[in-house]
Amino acid sequence: MKTRYLAFLLFLLISSNLFVFGGNYKNFIVSVYIRAYEVKQMNNLKKLDSVWTLISNQVKVDKVYLEIHRDSITVDDKTIETAKKFFHDKGIKTAGGITYTKNEGNRFQTFCYVTPKERKEAKELAELTAKHFDEFILDDFFFTNCKNEDCIKAKGDMSWTDFRLKLMTDAAKELVVGPAKAVNPKVKVVIKFPNWYEHFQGLGFNLQDEPKIFDGIYTGTETRDPEFTDQHLQQYESFLIFRYFENIKPGGNGGGWVDPFGIYYMDRYAEELRLTLFAKAPEITLFDFRSIQLPISKNMRASWQSQNTSFNFDEMMKPLKSEPSDEPKIIARAAGYTFDQVDKFIGKLGNPVGIKSYKPYNSMGEDFLQNYFGMIGIPMDIVPEFPTDTKMVILTGSAKFDPDIVNKIKGQLVAGKNVTITSGLLKALQGKGIEDIAELQYLNRKSLVKDFKTSRIGNTLYSSKEKILIPQIQYLTNDTWEEISGLNSGLGWPILLSASYAKGTLYVLTIPDNFADLYNLPPEVLNRIRQILTGGINLRLECSSKVSLIVYDNNTFIIESFLPEETEVKVDVGNKSAKVTDLLSGEEISTQPVKTSNIWRRVSKPESSFEIKIKPHSYRVFKYEE
Repeated sequence: MKTRYLAFLLFLLISSNLFVFGGNYKNFIVSVYIRAYEVKQMNNLKKLDSVWTLISNQVKVDKVYLEIHRDSITVDDKTIETAKKFFHDKGIKTAGGITYTKNEGNRFQTFCYVTPKERKEAKELAELTAKHFDEFILDDFFFTNCKNEDCIKAKGDMSWTDFRLKLMTDAAKELVVGPAKAVNPKVKVVIKFPNWYEHFQGLGFNLQDEPKIFDGIYTGTETRDPEFTDQHLQQYESFLIFRYFENIKPGGNGGGWVDPFGIYYMDRYAEELRLTLFAKAPEITLFDFRSIQLPISKNMRASWQSQNTSFNFDEMMKPLKSEPSDEPKIIARAAGYTFDQVDKFIGKLGNPVGIKSYKPYNSMGEDFLQNYFGMIGIPMDIVPEFPTDTKMVILTGSAKFDPDIVNKIKGQLVAGKNVTITSGLLKALQGKGIEDIAELQYLNRKSLVKDFKTSRIGNTLYSSKEKILIPQIQYLTNDTWEEISGLNSGLGWPILLSASYAKGTLYVLTIPDNFADLYNLPPEVLNRIRQILTGGINLRLECSSKVSLIVYDNNTFIIESFLPEETEVKVDVGNKSAKVTDLLSGEEISTQPVKTSNIWRRVSKPESSFEIKIKPHSYRVFKYEE
């Protein structure tokens, strides 16, 4: 009887996806997205098997998304089922995908959701996909950039943002989710949001309402090269954007999505992949089937020709046991190599935590600034609701979209907590009540500064490599204090101000006209900024810019360097007797007690510290015990 019962349980497990599609990695699922261009060719099983063998030899895949439409190409029913069966026979889970584009090559031309013909087509695509799959995802083109005469007439007196938000929210319900569930009531419909979150509302992506309409959301964590690609996204965003969307739909953010485009060396691709996983994405999707087949060439080695990174190019290029020795290395191998590394330790890390930054729904202002903060070593956590449970809140220009923001700042300060606002938000709030907290003025004058002072006493100056253009802020002496000053030609202007209010302190951080000039601030200035802004977190970096700190709630943390040279980093830990261990090597790190000056004591407490070196474009993982 017992044997029969165990056999029955085994049968149930084998019949379930949990067993057949069990993860190849311990801590996350790896998926590959396959465009309609490639899916439509999958009736050629011999060719498909050859290509899949090449890919699966170099990265372990648990799931594929089979796209049924893109650029006016729709895959026929028979080919869809043929492709599904091929992957199921290999133990790979399948889901569907739709890209609502008419012509990507024409500035990503999307569907027109005003035109009856295209609305009908959009609805039929959702119905077709739901017929074949119990789950499907929308690639990140479910927006509208259409401005034809029909759209102009339908918009009327509304702003383009308001019109498109309403149009796409209705389209989500009426053309996608509703029709799909009418065909297949158990279908799970997921929307993937892209990486340009600051501008979503202008094209109709609605982060307030759409996560409630769809069964799940997905995160575009592709950041590519920060200088030479059009969006100029900072590397840290691959981590921060996943956490932001997780805060918007807790537990409903299915994963991160990375492509190999816009990179000039393999380390940049590896950074995108691992930062997505450092954010605790349960699934990571490689876009796309075609791109990960591209061969890895020697010119994809890091531009400084260093092998001393976490991404060992030569080690990656060695043949694997699962592949023929003469099989070419492709982009999939870079992903597989990165996943193998991260899977060894990511399960030991808790949930990410950071300094909360409130960004109201459908807001914009000082675009992507929180990612620059992350790049100077401040752990960030963007939230869509004002947080009242934290010792420090950081507010950028987007907070102006909350009409009650000044009262919320006051409430935080009265409760004995601190708030940091940027100079951009100060400018937006002038005449709207901020003067009730401190009488500050954002002037119409600019200054070029190169020297900096980080203490109210003493005469030590620290110099930046380049002059930095900043706005001037005027304040009342002895009511407000300069914590950091920028100087030039005998005059000084505030970089960081503090003003007491009730039991709390308001800080104003001056943001350079070019956000990237934050990276040019001397390390001593960055250290002081970190000391104040990271209040409430028992970890702090002392180093140059472009080194990030990722903190978890179980006393573990990661230090990630985006620099092209080996870097020295000092880490302050909020406990005198902290025991620190390198989680990758098992090495126990010696710590030294740190003395805190009287001037800084109100924002800091006695600590221990340790010093390490980090190789170019690398990371180190630690745990400390208090």
